[in-house]
Amino acid sequence: MQAITTYFNFLGNTEEAMNFYKSVFGGEFTSFTRFKDAPGSENMPPHERDKIMNIILTTKSGAILMATDFLESMEQKVMLGNNIHLVIHADSEEEVDTLFKALSAGGKIEMPVNKTFWGAYFGMCEDRFGIKWMLSYTYPAGN
Repeated sequence: MQAITTYFNFLGNTEEAMNFYKSVFGGEFTSFTRFKDAPGSENMPPHERDKIMNIILTTKSGAILMATDFLESMEQKVMLGNNIHLVIHADSEEEVDTLFKALSAGGKIEMPVNKTFWGAYFGMCEDRFGIKWMLSYTYPAGN
């Protein structure tokens, strides 16, 4: 396992929140994707296309904070317990599969593990204790 990072879920104010964290912790945004940049975004409500799909703040110390906007059109609601995920950055697809199977046992699969359009092998689950996890292996460039 390479690292575990935090992933915040906000309801429409991700950009504001992440700019605040940047002002507190310093660093740079190393990834910034709006929903309008994703395939199929033309089918989204126009007011949601500029929402943040994924943003990564890498602080001066190397800590990573990630976030997204939940979307009302997807009936997503931010509440205590779903406003944060722990992200495991794995070393291989096999590690993702092993950890995903173990963490989701007795819990709930939110997004089955699969290859994604952003170049990762990725899945989301909630363990039996209510902790939400994202597991990801990022493919090397060119794959």
